[in-house]
This record gives sequence, structure tokens and C-alpha cells, in this order.
Amino acid sequence: MSGVPWAGPAWDDPELTRLAERLREAHRRLAPLPAGDRRRLHRQLLAITDLAKRDPGLAARRLDAFLEGRAADFSSSPDSR
Repeated sequence: MSGVPWAGPAWDDPELTRLAERLREAHRRLAPLPAGDRRRLHRQLLAITDLAKRDPGLAARRLDAFLEGRAADFSSSPDSR
């Protein structure tokens, strides 16, 4: 171990960065939902997050579908913007 703190990967892929930002925002939007809904949706979102490690393109498409299908859930939450 070199003692130098890790600053992340040495590469920068704008598509992966955008996917990571969208996943982070989706997780944030789950927080104000009722516990039962939040747990169920969180499991689905974790599956998409795991998929992003292997197939970012497919994960992005599934995230789009997840967000479109849950628009009503997110818009009814007290923290929706």
C-alpha cells in the first residue's frame, strides 16, 4: 500500500459518469417514500445498479424504464422536485 489516497479510476467515461449520477439520484428519490414501497423499489434499483457493472447500456435502458414506471410514486413523495 502506497499511502496515497485513492482518487477513483484513472479513466473518465462520460456515459458511465452520467449513469452513476442518475442511479444516485434515483436512490435519493426513494428515501422519502413509505417504508414498504421503498424496500420493494430499492431491491429493483439495486438490481439495476448491479447490472451497470456488467452492461452499462442495458442498465441505462432499465433505469429509464424503472423511472418511467415509477413517475407517479416519485411525484407523490413529499421530497419530489
